[in-house]
Amino acid sequence: MKTSKSFTNDGISKGNLINLESGRIPPQAIDLEEAVIGAMLIDKKGVDEVIDILTPEVFYKESNKLIFECVHNLFEESEPIDLLTVSSKLRKKGLLERIGGDFYLVQLSKKVSTSAHIEFHARIIQQKFIQRSLIKISNEIINDSYKDSIDVFDLLDEAESKLYDITQGNIKKSAVTAQNLVIQAKNRIEEIAKKDGLSGIATGFDKVDKLTSGWQPSDLIIIAARPGMGKTALTLSMARNISVIKNIPVAFFSLEMSSVQLITRLISSETGLSSEKLRTGKLESHEWEQLNVKVSALEKAPLFIDDTPSLSIFDLRAKARRLSSQHKIKLIIVDYLQLMTTGTSNKTGNREQEISTISRNLKSLAKELNIPIIALSQLSRAVETRGGSKRPILSDLRESGAIEQDADIVSFIFRPEYYGMDYWDDDENSSAEGQAEFIISKHRNGSLGNIKLKFVASLGKFENIENSDSPFEFHSKMNPKRLPYADNDSDENFEDNKENDFPF
Repeated sequence: MKTSKSFTNDGISKGNLINLESGRIPPQAIDLEEAVIGAMLIDKKGVDEVIDILTPEVFYKESNKLIFECVHNLFEESEPIDLLTVSSKLRKKGLLERIGGDFYLVQLSKKVSTSAHIEFHARIIQQKFIQRSLIKISNEIINDSYKDSIDVFDLLDEAESKLYDITQGNIKKSAVTAQNLVIQAKNRIEEIAKKDGLSGIATGFDKVDKLTSGWQPSDLIIIAARPGMGKTALTLSMARNISVIKNIPVAFFSLEMSSVQLITRLISSETGLSSEKLRTGKLESHEWEQLNVKVSALEKAPLFIDDTPSLSIFDLRAKARRLSSQHKIKLIIVDYLQLMTTGTSNKTGNREQEISTISRNLKSLAKELNIPIIALSQLSRAVETRGGSKRPILSDLRESGAIEQDADIVSFIFRPEYYGMDYWDDDENSSAEGQAEFIISKHRNGSLGNIKLKFVASLGKFENIENSDSPFEFHSKMNPKRLPYADNDSDENFEDNKENDFPF
């Protein structure tokens, strides 16, 4: 039996019309797009208010996108922006007829009589673009999710990365002209000059800051040492200086120690109470008062500690993005690199390749978030068998090829007392008691150097050596020349097997 079709007055099948109406049109605000461009054509103030908010990509209508791009070019060239200059620019590019000719430009200029509310309108246009971007990304994720050839963890990481880009308003970063980069560089140099040459995050160690100008955004910094040399103590001291004194948000990812153990070390450093007393709880009444008073600054510090064991690089990236978005963290510390996993089901069985993947992703994350990342690393036993001062060198890094290649700075910690040496380089006139050396062996954008620091073992902290007159007595008994557990066959299990008597 045949069914009859009904038609509209325009001859369109009602069935087709229903199908069309049930479809979905991408989010858009063409009227507002035209109003914003019209306001920019008649009022320079309108250009100034939205030129940094909008990009050509946010416009849904192609002609509006092309017009805004010309407006943006004129703005960069410091040329006047009006109906005639925009028309001329479009004509030179051969785009005038494509956008609808001068008639369309004139119609846009008549859309509005003022640039009032232009910023509000621009924000709505941007929101519509974000909605379209979310739809596009969602469709890509759905399609990729049906493909068995794509690793699920790679898919999750890519999805989260794309969503993070949207929240940062950086959907697609395009190339920047040399002119713009020169202006940015000059502005940055002027800012640095106002900060006495400190362009990055100050560590609180004066000579380190002088050599590096502070930890720089997007840099991957490796701090390596043998087990028990003081890697965690040094980075905790830095985290304390940055978060407590400078009030700069810091994220500390500890794959080895619990968050409570780490905060106890910081309490010891902050209060001057030894880790032994804090561990046993045997405090005098005045020490309890000292504890309560001196931890107040630490309690308020923007320091975030994550003690997830066997953390994968995928999980780290996800956590770091959330911390960056929610708490604006400016520094990440990972303790330590060799305990991380790739978090992928594609096991190669080659640990060096896994470390390569981890270090490469850490560098990529530093660039993505535009903050420095400090990753602690173990040294191989080669340094133990070598004669001389036993100062570590780049080849002592475990799985050193990839780490050395990806890092912007590679540094080492060296304490002569660790090897039973009382003096620096066997110089009897140069005591090494309670001292350490921070060695920068690779510095992609600066100088190399060896910097001496004070190490207070009883408090698990490092200090500037010239400012080392600590009000707390330094106990040599708490600073063994060589820890009995440092000869443990398994470097990976070193921290797990030792008692927490010494805060290294």
